[in-house]
Amino acid sequence: MLYRYLQFRPDIDKSVFIAPNAVVIGQVTIASGASIWFHTLIRGDINTIEIGKNSNIQDGCTMHVTNEHPVKIEERVTVGHNVILHGCHVKSDCLIGMGSILLDGVVINEGCLVAAGSVISPNTVVPANSLVMGVPGKVVRTLSESERQRMSQNWKSYVEYSKSYQDASVFEQID
Repeated sequence: MLYRYLQFRPDIDKSVFIAPNAVVIGQVTIASGASIWFHTLIRGDINTIEIGKNSNIQDGCTMHVTNEHPVKIEERVTVGHNVILHGCHVKSDCLIGMGSILLDGVVINEGCLVAAGSVISPNTVVPANSLVMGVPGKVVRTLSESERQRMSQNWKSYVEYSKSYQDASVFEQID
């Protein structure tokens, strides 16, 4: 469901899949090939939220902003189930594991993997190609090229899933 807030309306590319029970409010821009899955809330009421090309925001995620901190998700990012993204910036080719929390001012640089359940403290800047895990999240090592290649399969799969969900012969409400 899409909602205007004050004078702000979501700006969504026509190719984007948004699950019927996802909620997108206000100053939100979603680029081509992206997908927003079931029970996700994206609330751009007091600042902007940008979701880049071919990124996927999986089931049950929450995205919100502060006056000082917008949310920016760059291209080819996978955001796993039940992630909270609050006032943060995730650069291209990252995977944010299920149940993780990224707080205000966090910057996750290109090619990172944030392990499931991690909490990234406010204003943390994570170097490119890092594996981050824990509470609070700490860089534990640099990802190998093969690990980064495997991560890229996630966003590619979700681009294909979203196409099937947009096909009424595949996905349709039955009650």
